[in-house]
Formats: sequence, C-alpha cells, structure tokens
Amino acid sequence: MEFRELVRIKKQIPKEECIRILKEELRGVLSLIGDGGYPYGMPLNHYYNEADGKLYFHSGKKGHKIDAMMQDPKASYCVMDKGFRNEGEWALNIKSVIVFGHIEIIEDKEKIYKISRRLSHKFTDDEEYIDREIRESGPGTFMFALVPEHISGKLVKEA
Repeated sequence: MEFRELVRIKKQIPKEECIRILKEELRGVLSLIGDGGYPYGMPLNHYYNEADGKLYFHSGKKGHKIDAMMQDPKASYCVMDKGFRNEGEWALNIKSVIVFGHIEIIEDKEKIYKISRRLSHKFTDDEEYIDREIRESGPGTFMFALVPEHISGKLVKEA
C-alpha cells in the first residue's frame, strides 16, 4: 500500500523527531476497525522499542479491542507531545505522530515480562512495585505490537 504524503509539507517533522516523541510520550490513541466497520479508537500507553522499531502495548485478554485486532490486524496509532506556546501567543503548538501498521500478537512470556518492565519504567522507578506487578499480573497479560509500515509527524498550531 502507498501511504499519503502530508498536504502541508512545511509542517512535517523529521523521522528522528517522530521517534523521539514515540519514545518519550506516555500514551496515544490506537485505532482499529471495530464492530460493523466503525472505527474504534482507545487511549493506551505504549513502549517504543528502538531495537526492532515496534510499539508494544499490554492489555486484558478479552474485549472489543482484542476482537477487532483479531478480525483485522491493520491499525493506526496517534501520539501528541505536550506542546508549547510562543511568547505572547495563546495558541498551543503540538507535534503529532501517526503510525500506520499491523498488529502482531506477542506470545513469548519472557519477552512479555521484559517489555512490561520497560513500559513500567516510563511511569515509575519503584522496582519493588514493578516486580510485584509482573509477578502477579504477568501471567495474565496479553501483549501485542504495532509493526510500523508508515510513520509521519507534523507540527500543528491550534489557531
């Protein structure tokens, strides 16, 4: 599939900046094809793995999201940074990144625990808490990755 180029090319941000945003920001919105062909978007936290270029997510094992991804693995994920204001302006400038790709289910338990630990470190450095969560919740964790096929980003001004 050929993905569209940005219409406002001057607003495009470099791929390196897109990766930085994916690594640093905590959450975004994953969109799938849901029931009846309707778009189904939900906020999720993520871990971007620079080694393989994939975005990782954890979840429960049942629900609309799981049903949708099993029916059609195509997905998009949108992440925004916190934004900034230029001095003397009210409008917020936001950098956003959209990743198009397909879902890959992760079944390797050791990989699930390893990625869960890395994801947890985005929120806390409390090793005792992380160890307990992985020990108690790890066996029931469903993990999946978004394998990017196209990544683009742009700077948008709210005005």
